[in-house]
This record gives sequence, C-alpha cells and structure tokens, in this order.
Amino acid sequence: MPEIIFPGPEGRLEGRYHPQPNRDAPIAIVLHPHPQFGGTMNNKVVYNLHYAFHKMGFSVMRFNFRGVGRSQGEYDQGVGELSDAAAALDYMQALSHNVRHCWVAGFSFGAWIGMQLLMRRPDITGFVSVAPPANLYDFSFLAPCPASGLIINGSADRVAPPRDTRTLVSKLQEQRGITITHSEIEGADHFFKDEETHMQPMLNTVSSYVAHRLTESTR
Repeated sequence: MPEIIFPGPEGRLEGRYHPQPNRDAPIAIVLHPHPQFGGTMNNKVVYNLHYAFHKMGFSVMRFNFRGVGRSQGEYDQGVGELSDAAAALDYMQALSHNVRHCWVAGFSFGAWIGMQLLMRRPDITGFVSVAPPANLYDFSFLAPCPASGLIINGSADRVAPPRDTRTLVSKLQEQRGITITHSEIEGADHFFKDEETHMQPMLNTVSSYVAHRLTESTR
C-alpha cells in the first residue's frame, strides 16, 4: 500500500492510500484519535477500519493529522484537524472518477472531526462513528445531520461513556430524512482491545452496515 504525502493547509500530510483498480469505486477516509493522547493513523481501530472498507471495494485513505508522524504543523484544537480532513477528501476525490459513494469514518476524536466534515461536505453520503466522545465534545452542530450513518461503541467504554453516546444517538434519531443506526458491543472498552469478542464484532457490524447501505440509493 503506497505511502503518500499530500498537501494540507499547514504543510505536507502523511497518509496511506489503498486504491481499487477502477477509478469509480466508492471512496472513504478514516480519521484517527486524539493526537495529544497518542492517536495516529496506525491506531489499531483505524488500521482495521481502513482494511474493512478496502475489503468492501472502497478506495480508502487514512492519514496523520498535523503534527503527528511525518505530517507538518502542530495540534490545533480540532479546527486545523478538520481542515486536514477536508484536504484529504479533496485529494482522494481528485484521484477518483464519477464517485457515487463517499464515506467518512472516525474513531474517538476522529469521529468528532468526521461528523464536522459531514456538515461541510454535502458530497459525503454516509458515515461511521466509532466511540464518539459525546461527553467531551459538543455535537450540537449536527442540526440537522445531513446524512445517515452508524454510531458504534462499547458498553464498557470509560473514555466515552455509553450513556452520553445513547443521548447523542436519541437526539439524532429524532431528526427527519436520515436514519441513524446505533450498535453497542457488549463488554467492549473504548479501544475494543479484545480481538475476538470486541474488535471483530465491531468490524463485522461496520461491514454489514456499509455493505447494506451501498445497495441503497438513498442518503
């Protein structure tokens, strides 16, 4: 899988790009957790989501936000990171052709950034938010949420407690014109550490949800 360096708002950004042979394949970007708490594009959840999307026929990219790894710049409280995500999507779209499906997936801090990107980019047709930290960040900007998506978390998450995730989900589910699907992995912590009982069921849920959505023409 080619390592790529692409232009970001504050200098070069480092990523991994895994294209499909056909240029009109659906595209996805995967966003990593908090840069100041060890989050990188090689986080296990991010890495596994990347390959899950590729296995489903997506051209997919994950990348390091500014100041992480070989990406230039420094942490910017989420503001600059949102611009980085927009630059990554621009880069992917320039490499693609007549794309009908454009998805954003994010884990933890990356889920918060991904949901903001959703508001900026009407071309995004679906999202996957893994363990969104609704206790730490304000998600009220999703008014209305412009696309249907999946929110998935662990029932034993102590970083982003399930009750806050459920509150976010119920607010979003009240909105018309979109469908928010929610799944909770029993016993899983924030990082889905147990491969067999937590990580794999989470990935299977994501894959079956996205595969189903690809057969639909609605947002």
